[in-house]
Formats: sequence, structure tokens, C-alpha cells
Amino acid sequence: MGSEIILSARSGHAALKHRLSELGYSFDDKEFEEVYQLFLDVADQKKEVYDEDLESIIQEREREVMAVYTLDALQIQCGDPLVPTAVATITDEVGVKHVVSATGTGPIDASYKAIDQVVAVHGDLLEFVVKAITRGIDAIGEVTVRVTADDGKIYSGRGADNDIIVSSAKAYVNAINRMIQTTRSRSGR
Repeated sequence: MGSEIILSARSGHAALKHRLSELGYSFDDKEFEEVYQLFLDVADQKKEVYDEDLESIIQEREREVMAVYTLDALQIQCGDPLVPTAVATITDEVGVKHVVSATGTGPIDASYKAIDQVVAVHGDLLEFVVKAITRGIDAIGEVTVRVTADDGKIYSGRGADNDIIVSSAKAYVNAINRMIQTTRSRSGR
């Protein structure tokens, strides 16, 4: 096993490109700039960026490339005695930004209800799993969800972020995107 290089927000383009190359990734200039910006977002939140963080960044980017809907922002308000409320900004496939809000029994329920206001379909949550995929107290948390469509088919989705509520919303949007893409491929669209 090779050595691990720990990157930070001060690591430049060349350092990131070199480490990604060592991990087996190669990108054209435009793609690399997208990855670099995602790297900076993570590096701004964490003191040190490990290989697992880089893997998570690449996986998250790949999920967004095929997206019908993209979660741009999520703001949550919750606590006792507050009513859990989510405000979500979602971009659809034609580039229209939607800002919606919803309340729920908890922050994840409120997030999912806000997302449902924008997306063309709805999924009933069957399974919800959270795990830390990087190290440290500022670890990136990955959420995996399984949702059931109206036709009974099950779709899974994944999302990763330093905030598990955001990870949860990304995972739900990812499952919804899979549901829509599968329906479209069956109908030949």
C-alpha cells in the first residue's frame, strides 16, 4: 500500500491533480476545475483532506452529473420547542431554481417534504443508513436511502456531506433522480 498525502485548503491545483492521478483519476481541464471547487468546499470545512474525502468528492460529483434535480442549498431550523423547518433550493434539469419550505416531524422529514414539492415523483422511505466515510470529528457522513415508488419498485440513493441532514437530502434527491431516469429509459425518452 502506498503512502497517503494529506491535503488542505492551501494545497494547489498541482497537488490535487497529482494525488488524484495517484488514486487513478484523470480529468480534462473543465472537469478538474469542477472537482477542484468541490475539493475547496470540503477543505474549507475540514482542516485536513484525506484520500477518503477525495473519493467521496469524486463519487458525489458523479451522482450530480446525471441529475434531473440538484440540491443547491438546504437550511434547517429545529430544536425544542421549535417546529422542524427546511428551506431547500433545488435546480431542475432545465436550469430553473426552486426555493421551497416545509415543516415536518424532524429535520429530515421536513427536508424530504420540501424536496417533494419540487420533484415530479415521490418515494416512501424504506431504509435509512448513516455512516462516517472519513476520519475525525469533522468526518464526511454518507447516507444511503431506499425508497419505494408508487409502482412498488425500490430505488436507492446516496449522498455525502459534512452535515448528515444535507447528506440525507442529497441521498433522497439521488434516489428520486434514479427513479425518474429509470422511468424515462423504460418509456424510451
